[in-house]
Amino acid sequence: MIAEKGVWRQLRTRLLFTGPTLFAFITVMIIPFFYGIYLTFTNWDGIATTQELVGFQNYGEVFRDTAFWQSFYLTLKYVLFSVLFINVVAFALAYVLTSGLKGQSLFRAGFFVPNLIGGIVLGFVWQFIFSNVLVYLGKQASIPIFSTSWLADPNKAFWTLVIVTVWQYAGYMMVIYVAGLMSVPKDIMEAASIDGASAWRKLRTMVLPLMIPSFIVCVFLSLQRTFMVYDLNISLTEGGPFASTKMVSMHVYEKAFLSRDYGVGQAEAFVLFLLVATITLIQVYFSKKMEVEA
Repeated sequence: MIAEKGVWRQLRTRLLFTGPTLFAFITVMIIPFFYGIYLTFTNWDGIATTQELVGFQNYGEVFRDTAFWQSFYLTLKYVLFSVLFINVVAFALAYVLTSGLKGQSLFRAGFFVPNLIGGIVLGFVWQFIFSNVLVYLGKQASIPIFSTSWLADPNKAFWTLVIVTVWQYAGYMMVIYVAGLMSVPKDIMEAASIDGASAWRKLRTMVLPLMIPSFIVCVFLSLQRTFMVYDLNISLTEGGPFASTKMVSMHVYEKAFLSRDYGVGQAEAFVLFLLVATITLIQVYFSKKMEVEA
């Protein structure tokens, strides 16, 4: 009896502290997730009070929707360049700002600030820069590449998204890389210096292998954030010009809420979730194998 009372007392204590958070997580995340899966099997338009089950018909529409797959392939291209440049720039900044540079703490804070700005605000700020500031400077300095707005050119508009995304997230990833670089054992680096190893050799053979856990985290976070980009997409380019920058999240939103085809839109969102989860798991799996080998 005493043991049972102790178990119940521990259970009540745990529920007291974790109960509200667990309840919020279930009601905000778990229930809507499974309800969303249920909606993929209906023809609901987002307004009607009745929902008719249509089986796997919506998933068939997903695979026939060429616009969805075009936006997904465009998103893959965006993710590839964004993740690459984010991590290259972030690691370069972290490497420089852990080398004993004067005022490096101030520089770290400055590079981190863009991550604190919301995507909507960030998009409007850079829209003004690309459409006004750079155009004015390009005309005044006779620089052809900036003489017209990049946002009006289907080929250049894509790169505006990449540039702003790198500017936004590189500072955040830099902080993770700074933590990883500071955890590299100093005695190993000193021993390598005594043996005459060059800075490049130390970076290639010692620092980079020890930084693999940081690379795993940063690539994972940048993959997740770039795949789900929406706020920056809608405020900076609105998917234009001529749908040349319409990412898959924007397409799903328009399918569900503007076209009033909520069942198909939800099915596309679930397919997107599965694709992103698969890509992320593959990335983590191979990254972990590299970590073991290192």
